[in-house]
Amino acid sequence: MAKTFDVGIESLVSDGTRAPAEHQPVGRQGASVGLLPLPLRAARGAAVREEALGRDASIGDAAGAAGKSFFLETFGCQMNDHDSEKVAGVLQGRGYRAVDSPAQADLVLYNTCSIREKAAQKVFARLGDWKTLADGKIIGVLGCLAQQEGEEIFERAPWVSLVCGSASYRKLPELIAQLESGGRRVTGLDLDTDETFETEITRRDNLLRAYITIIEGCDYACSYCVVPHTRGPERSRASDAVLAEARRLADAGYSEIQLLGQTVNSYRDPSPRGWKFVDLLRAVAAVPGIRRVRFTTSHPNDFHRSIVEAIDEVPELCDHVHLPVQSGSTRVLREMLRTYTREEYLEKIEWIRAARRPISITSDVIVGFPGETEEDFAETLSLLDVARYDAIFSFKYSPRPNTSAMHLPDAIPEEEKSRRLAVLNERQRAIQIAANEKLVGQSYEVLVDGCHPARTQWGGRTSCNRLINFTSPRVNLLGEYVQVKITRAGPNSFAGEHVT
Repeated sequence: MAKTFDVGIESLVSDGTRAPAEHQPVGRQGASVGLLPLPLRAARGAAVREEALGRDASIGDAAGAAGKSFFLETFGCQMNDHDSEKVAGVLQGRGYRAVDSPAQADLVLYNTCSIREKAAQKVFARLGDWKTLADGKIIGVLGCLAQQEGEEIFERAPWVSLVCGSASYRKLPELIAQLESGGRRVTGLDLDTDETFETEITRRDNLLRAYITIIEGCDYACSYCVVPHTRGPERSRASDAVLAEARRLADAGYSEIQLLGQTVNSYRDPSPRGWKFVDLLRAVAAVPGIRRVRFTTSHPNDFHRSIVEAIDEVPELCDHVHLPVQSGSTRVLREMLRTYTREEYLEKIEWIRAARRPISITSDVIVGFPGETEEDFAETLSLLDVARYDAIFSFKYSPRPNTSAMHLPDAIPEEEKSRRLAVLNERQRAIQIAANEKLVGQSYEVLVDGCHPARTQWGGRTSCNRLINFTSPRVNLLGEYVQVKITRAGPNSFAGEHVT
C-alpha cells in the first residue's frame, strides 16, 4: 500500500517522475521536494491516491485548474526535510503543483540551514542565480537562514519577495496571497509559537518512512550553536496529537516512524498526562501497525538509562542511538557549554553497550573549536577509540552569528582545522572497517527502500541503521522487510544476499 497521507486532511502525492539514479531510494533523499519515486507510485499509488484524498480530492482538481507551480529545494537536517513536506502540503492545498525545475516554477522556495557558514553560502549562491532572471517569479527563503537573517535577505537579494521562518509556515497561504495581490515583500518571523507543529496538509515524500516532530526549539545554549536563535525556545507537542498522527500514519500503511526534535529526548508532554520522552517513545511503539520507531537527535544531558531499558524491552524501538559528543575534551566541552564532562558522556555509552540488544551508536564531532589544543584534539581521538562509534558526522568549527563562541579568542587556522578533520576521519574509518568486518556472515532484517537497476541490487536499512545493498532472486521488493545475510563489509555500507 502506498502512502499519500497526513495531518488534518489527507495529503497529495505529486504528479511528476524522478529521473532514475544509480541507487533510487523510495521517497525524498535528495535536495528538492515534489516528486515521488516511480516504482511504487506507478505500482501502487493510483488507487491509494484516490482513497487517501477522499473528500478532499477537489484540492487536486484545484491544483490543475489554478495552473500555478512551485519548486522547493531543501538544505540541512531531517527536521528541514519534514518542514518541506509541510510547506509542500500547504502549497498544494492552495492550488499549486510541484515541478522538478525552478525554471518551470511560478514560486521558487529555498528551505535553508544556517548551522554552518557553508550551508548559508550555498543558499545565497542559489539566490544570486536569480538576480537577472526572476522575471515575475516569487522567490522565497524559508527556514533557519530566513529566521537568522530576517529582512537583511532583502538587502542582499532585492529580488527575493518572501522570508519566512519555520514557526510561521501556517501563515504561508496568507503571505503568498499578499504577494499575489501585488505585495512586494512579506515576512513571517515568529518564533515562540506552538503553531509550528500543525499544518492543514503535510505531503509525505517518502512512501516507507514518516517523520513526526515532537519538540521544536532548544533551551540549551551551546556556545557554537545558532539553533536557539533560529528555532526558538523548546516547545513540546501534546502526546495526544503525536499519537493521533502516529495512528493515522499506521492506518495509511506506514510501518516506520522517526520522532524528530533538535533535542528530541528533552520532550516534556505539556498536556495533563505529563509524559516524559521515554513514555511517549513506548506509546508510539505500541501503535498497531508500527514496526520500527527511530528518534533523533538526543542531547546527552537528557539521555537517561530508562531509554536504553525501553529499547531493550520493546522490539519496535530501533536499536540505534545518535548521541552527539562534539568533543572528547572536558575543557572544550565546558567552553562549548555542553553541560556534561567526557566521563559523564562515556558513562552513557557504557549503558548502551551493556544493553541486551546490540545497539549501534553514532555521534557528531566538531574539530577546531576556538582554543582547541593538540592535547584537546588527542582526547577527542582517544574518545573515538573508547566509544567505538558505528559512524560519526564530523565537522570543522564554523563561527555563526548570535553565538557566544563567535567572540572567543584563539581561533584555529582553517588549514589546521582541515588537517584535524582528516586525521579524525581516518581514525574513525579504521574503527568502522574493523567493526564491520566482524558482521560478515550475520543476517539482519532490512526494510527495502531502493534499487540499483544497473547492478540488479536492492538496498535498505536495518533496525540499527546499517545500509545493506543486496542481491535477490525476487522482484518488487520495495517496501518489504526481508532477511539479508552480509557477505562483504565496507567502512560505510555492506553487501549481502537475500535469505529466501
